[in-house]
Amino acid sequence: MKVNIDIDDQYEETSITIQTQKWTDELEEIIRYINNKKQARLFGVDADQTIILNPKEIDYIYAEKRKIFAALHNQRIEIKMKLYEIEELLLPQHFMRFSKSVIGNLNNIQCFELSFNGNLCVYFHSGNKEYITRKYATSIKKKLATGGDFYDR
Repeated sequence: MKVNIDIDDQYEETSITIQTQKWTDELEEIIRYINNKKQARLFGVDADQTIILNPKEIDYIYAEKRKIFAALHNQRIEIKMKLYEIEELLLPQHFMRFSKSVIGNLNNIQCFELSFNGNLCVYFHSGNKEYITRKYATSIKKKLATGGDFYDR
């Protein structure tokens, strides 16, 4: 991929032009990243307090009994959003779908191993673990092999 940047006082606002032969997943990620350039913030509820959550500290987010929780180290904090809304918000922060009810932070993965049923068991640096279903395992392994998102290189 070739990148050209032209900085000049004649331009009133920033404009981006992409020239390509076909639409790719990489272009989809670029557009998503540009549209979500602001830092994502999540608000969790613990007891009667509202807590600002840093996405980098979250290992995974999961749905259980019609509620959404963020797993951070040894804490479980409820989030008052839908899982698909959180997934969309955190996509630029290296989160991917692990299963129908879990999205995880790829940057916090320490290692993973294959389970007997074809799922992957993921271990996080914090000691937490979660499972990736076969449906999502290939795309996650591909993303991990390429070093995460392209704009971090």
